[in-house]
Amino acid sequence: MQLITAVIKPHQLEAVKEALKGMGVAGITVTEVKGFGRQGGHTETYRGAEYTVEFLPKIKVEVLASTEDSSSVTDAIKSAASTGKIGDGKIWVTPVSEIVRIRTGETGTDAI
Repeated sequence: MQLITAVIKPHQLEAVKEALKGMGVAGITVTEVKGFGRQGGHTETYRGAEYTVEFLPKIKVEVLASTEDSSSVTDAIKSAASTGKIGDGKIWVTPVSEIVRIRTGETGTDAI
């Protein structure tokens, strides 16, 4: 089992959600986050004063998938979230040793 975590631009969330639903993903977790990467933020002007925005708003999407499905889930997120511009985000995959559904006690892939 794998935990696929993606940090994407906020306006790409709907496309990512639809892509994952289209491939039969049962559930996702979405969190509003802030951060920066290589870009390091940007400067903006408000009422004539310039200021630096260091932490940009992003969306973190987390999906649990079987090891066999993790590659296709990653590809779906990558395709849906890509704009071709700086700041599109990152995806990483983390091995998960155990999953337990709290309500039923199911474990492993049955709990996904």
